[in-house]
Amino acid sequence: MLKKFAGLKQKFGPNLQQIVRNTAWLLGDKFLRMGLGLLVGVWVARYLGPEGFGLLNYAIALVSLFSIFSSLGLNNIIIRDVVRKPHEKDEVMGTAFVLKLLGGLFLSILTVSLVYLFKPDDHQTLFLVAIISIGMIFRAFDVIEFWFQAQVQSKYIILAKTSGYLLLNIVKIIAIYIQAPISLFAGIWSAEIVLGAVGLGIVYQWQGYLLKAWSWSFKRAKFLLIESWPLIISGIVIMIYMRTDQIMLGEMIGDSAVGIYSATVRISEMWYLIPSSLVQSVFPKVVQTKEISEKIYYERLQQLFYSVAALSYSVAIPVTFFSTPIMTLIYGDNYATGGAVFSIHIWSGLFVSLGVARSPWLITEGLTKFSAASTASGAIINLVLNYFLIAKYGIIGAAIATVISQIVASYVCHLFVPKTRIVFMQQTKALLPINLLINLVSKK
Repeated sequence: MLKKFAGLKQKFGPNLQQIVRNTAWLLGDKFLRMGLGLLVGVWVARYLGPEGFGLLNYAIALVSLFSIFSSLGLNNIIIRDVVRKPHEKDEVMGTAFVLKLLGGLFLSILTVSLVYLFKPDDHQTLFLVAIISIGMIFRAFDVIEFWFQAQVQSKYIILAKTSGYLLLNIVKIIAIYIQAPISLFAGIWSAEIVLGAVGLGIVYQWQGYLLKAWSWSFKRAKFLLIESWPLIISGIVIMIYMRTDQIMLGEMIGDSAVGIYSATVRISEMWYLIPSSLVQSVFPKVVQTKEISEKIYYERLQQLFYSVAALSYSVAIPVTFFSTPIMTLIYGDNYATGGAVFSIHIWSGLFVSLGVARSPWLITEGLTKFSAASTASGAIINLVLNYFLIAKYGIIGAAIATVISQIVASYVCHLFVPKTRIVFMQQTKALLPINLLINLVSKK
């Protein structure tokens, strides 16, 4: 056991204990959210029915499609900059806050305007989109979250956000009990973001930092936007192939199809929180390791790919065989047709995880333009495949399109650029079960 710990410490450095603690906090929070989110989310889906649940998720998907304007691709750049230059954190955070606030306002105006332009008579959808988009303005306070991530202190993020999350899930249950209208559930969706923002501000001040110390710099804003514009494009296309399937299903088939597909995707994507938590904890240390040792740097990346691939297989294989019983058990007979979708869509998680695991490498190597190009290729493929496959196979076609586009964007694209082939080889190693087994045995 001591040898095993020493080996891990050599691979992940002297900060292993901090990474483990941080990951434990993140995983604890994610498991809480997964469990409670599944329980209450299923209750909401059953209460609203496929059509009502589909309409709510159609509105959320539409707002999410443009959510990159509330983040501006700054998330990992903020983490990188405060890790490298902690003495400039107030300028970085203040400038990023203003940019994200303006981006959130633009998102709200844009989404409401688009619905009014293309669906002037659909007052219910317009109202839902307006409510949901308002919450996105408060995403500006996420800069505080990125500061705590950079310090590998995610427990403060969890303390700030979890209380609001728990409270609003109780409100959802009450809303179901009193048979509330669908608009209240849209309001709860936005309220979670608002309460999270308030919580972050309180915890930040509580830890001795001052919001009033933040400062705006036009020069810094220009630098951040120059750095982030490829990630903005990347974020747009990611949202296109993460949400366009639900929008196209709504337009081509109807709200009921969106409801069944959304319910399926909700449980299929729920476990993505685990690999993202792992990468979130490791990210600052990967940035630091690059400056110390190229060999250890790539060893960490390979270990990360092994970890997320093993996790993905352990989820996807059982689901493939038991997808329909799982769907009917969770959602009821009205959602039984989602079983076939579930068995296909679950495999997109393998490549999503590999894509998430490569993000520290892309940011550290300054390959944000490649990130934008690879996700753009996936989005284009997703749009084209959705158009043809939804028309022929319905919601199953949307799941097939998602898996294929993720394979291209997160894996295959690395083969065509010389500098990224090293990641293609590392991902390929992680995809081969025999290598995963060898890696697991070598740890023992």
